[in-house]
Amino acid sequence: QVHLVESGGGLVQAGGSLRLSCAASGRSISSYAMGWFRQVPGKERDFVAAITWNGVNRYYSDSVKGRFTISRDNAKNTVYLQMNSLKPEDTAVYYCARRIGTLWRSRDEYDSWGQGTQVTVSS
Repeated sequence: QVHLVESGGGLVQAGGSLRLSCAASGRSISSYAMGWFRQVPGKERDFVAAITWNGVNRYYSDSVKGRFTISRDNAKNTVYLQMNSLKPEDTAVYYCARRIGTLWRSRDEYDSWGQGTQVTVSS
C-alpha cells in the first residue's frame, strides 16, 4: 500500500505563490497517474489537477487553469502542485491521491489519500 504525505501549505497573501509536495512511501507511484483535490469545511472534495504516470498529460479544473501547475519527479516518488496568483477562494485543505480508475476528475477514481495540507489565502 502506498502512503502519501502532503506538505508545503501555509498562509499567503492574495497574489502570492505556494508549492505543495506529495511524497509517497511504501510503494512506487511511478506507474500511476496522480491527482490533487481540495476541500473546504462543509463541502465536497473537488478536483484540482492530475498528471499521467509519465508527466506527459496534465488536467486542471477550470478554476485553477493557468495559475496552477502539476508536476512529478518519479525518481523522488513525489508529485508537486505549484500554485501562483493565489486567490482567497483557493483557501482549502489540499490532498493528493493515486488514481486507480479511468476518470480524471472524480474522487471515486482515486485512493491512498494523504492527510492533507492547509492552504489559506488572505485578501
